[in-house]
Amino acid sequence: MNKLRLLGVVAASALTLTACSGTGQDDGASDNKKDFTYAVITHSSSGDAFWDRVKSGGEQAADDYGVTVRYESDPDPAGQAQKIDGAVADKVDGIVVSMANPDGLETAIKGAVSAGIPVVTINSGVDRFQEFGAITHIGQSEAIAGKAVGERLKSEGLKNVVCVIQEAGNVGLEERCKAVNETLGGKVENLQVDGTDDAAVQASITSKLQADSAVDGMLTLGGQYAIDAVAAVEQSGSGAKVATFDLSEDVITNIQDGKILFAVDQQPYVQGYLGVTTLYLKDLNGNDLGGGQPVNSGPAFVTQENADDVLQFAKNGTR
Repeated sequence: MNKLRLLGVVAASALTLTACSGTGQDDGASDNKKDFTYAVITHSSSGDAFWDRVKSGGEQAADDYGVTVRYESDPDPAGQAQKIDGAVADKVDGIVVSMANPDGLETAIKGAVSAGIPVVTINSGVDRFQEFGAITHIGQSEAIAGKAVGERLKSEGLKNVVCVIQEAGNVGLEERCKAVNETLGGKVENLQVDGTDDAAVQASITSKLQADSAVDGMLTLGGQYAIDAVAAVEQSGSGAKVATFDLSEDVITNIQDGKILFAVDQQPYVQGYLGVTTLYLKDLNGNDLGGGQPVNSGPAFVTQENADDVLQFAKNGTR
């Protein structure tokens, strides 16, 4: 009986401790600190699987922290800037923004910072986030990732690669292709396609392969376009090898089947989740995640060797 009484006292004490926060305050007293609203404003087009994962990451963070996340997107820099201005006018508690076209967003982002609203950049804009006054940038270095891809394609014996760009004016995508060219040791040619139309993407790649039989590599910069490239290779009868940036469940399946050499994962889910997390910690505790430096979410290579392990997470929409 004495032992039972002692266990009861210990259990009661544990419950009392778990009801307190790290500051010694009751958790109920901190509930009002979680009434935050964040705007996540990206340059994505509708139906883009990559950005669906960014959105999911941000929304999961909102659920985990008990905050509100408002996701918006516009591929037009002027439209994206207007959405940033709108978020400032609504007095949101923080803004997560992708900067595919930094010049087009400079005034809007600096305006948000001047209004006292913390800003985190994700995906694109690593070279200018500090200039604009953002807390940090979450993404991958396109130069580092591109050079690593060039080296890997070179090790596969490829010498004539087409780099498929699906968004006109996206400085991050252009930087990837440029970095690939620096390490491939062969020819890299950019091919501009309409990323909002998969049928058109496949047709453009097919046409290029039929027109130039010397092409031995097709590098896409988004997972869904790799699937278009695989279909184009089959349709054209080309022997070109396909590699890609970014993931999807279909991409991993094609890697397993040997139709795609590899994928470079910059973990879009992480970009959305950490973007919101950074703002939340800033508002809650005054934390500065990254210490003024970028936080890398990639690159990570997915090949036949590790595709099985990654696939289970891709099916959940988190990779």
